[in-house]
This record gives sequence, structure tokens and C-alpha cells, in this order.
Amino acid sequence: MKDLHNNITPKRAISPVAAADNTAKVGEIIDRQGYNSLEYIIATGALPDADATFTALLEEGDVANLSDAAAVADEDLLGTEALASFTFANDNSVFKLGYKGVKRYTRLTITPANLAAGAELICAVAILGDPTSAPTVNPPA
Repeated sequence: MKDLHNNITPKRAISPVAAADNTAKVGEIIDRQGYNSLEYIIATGALPDADATFTALLEEGDVANLSDAAAVADEDLLGTEALASFTFANDNSVFKLGYKGVKRYTRLTITPANLAAGAELICAVAILGDPTSAPTVNPPA
């Protein structure tokens, strides 16, 4: 069996939230320095609104505050933003979106639409992998 534990660092991307309106859930800026791979994991809980949709967007940039943010080109994604997006029919589901671009900073945003009842449960974690120095620290910083 291979060791994954000492070769990844999870980072909070979007804290667990009960989305109650159509406000975009803008994630934390993830710094890839010291890592050669990055995967976002999106998890849903109960999604009670019968016509709600949630659109994923991944942005990248070279500036720490992402003032230069631009949408990631499709060729720099592993999977697609469409496959990482979801609807009310995806209760208790997990989605993934990978990044293989060269920019240092990324940020995931999930934008809901058609929310009326609220309390749509979502969260996301960024998993940094292939560190330049292993083992990675535990617990993660």
C-alpha cells in the first residue's frame, strides 16, 4: 500500500455553509507553493430547493490576493467546471475538480441560483499533493 497521508495537505476552501440566497460562495485563496498537484473536493448535504443549481468556477493568478484573478483555461483543469457543478438532485454528493496550471494561487467559487427555501449545505476542501518536501506536517497548518 502506498502512503498518501504524508504526501498531501488539505486546506479549507469553502467552509461548511447553509446557502440561504444566491450569493456566490467565494473560497479561500489556495497557495500552491511547495506542491505540484491540487485537487478540489466539493461536498453537498441536503439540497431542499427543487430548482436550485450551483455553478463551480476556478480562478488562478500570480498575486497573493488574486487581484489578477482569471478563470482557469479548460486545458489547465482536470475534469471540468460543469462536472463539478451540481443541482438540487445531488443531495449528499461529492465532486472533484483538479488543477494542472502553472499559477501559484487558485480560488474556487460556487454560485447558487434559484434558491428560495435556503439551507443548501455545501463545503469544499483543497488537497495539495506531490510536495517538494515530505512528509507533510500533521496536523496541517
